[in-house]
Amino acid sequence: MKFVVRMLVSAAAVFGVAYLSGGALLSVDSFWPAAVYAAVALAVVNAVVRPVVRVLTFPVTLLTLGLFGLVVNALMLYIVDWVVPGVSTTGFWQTVVASVLISFASSVAGKLLEGDDD
Repeated sequence: MKFVVRMLVSAAAVFGVAYLSGGALLSVDSFWPAAVYAAVALAVVNAVVRPVVRVLTFPVTLLTLGLFGLVVNALMLYIVDWVVPGVSTTGFWQTVVASVLISFASSVAGKLLEGDDD
């Protein structure tokens, strides 16, 4: 049940960033199905692709004191843009900002849900 709630919170974060930015950071056609599919795709990409990319980019991340991790987050969002119809990014720096906002909202919601034991 927590997985479904986390996916819905992540979908709300994706849709919220797109809606509140007016499409300047990220463009999502609708909450259902585009934002929900984007949240599921982002979860799969973060579980499968991100660990490989983080290992390959570890030297660069170490040299930049972790700031390259923001670029890795943006690349994961670019993959979601490529896979999910109805989701589009607007530019590199906008995608970096959108990925930071989505990560922040998802992590805050995850911490709030962590205390709730059903």
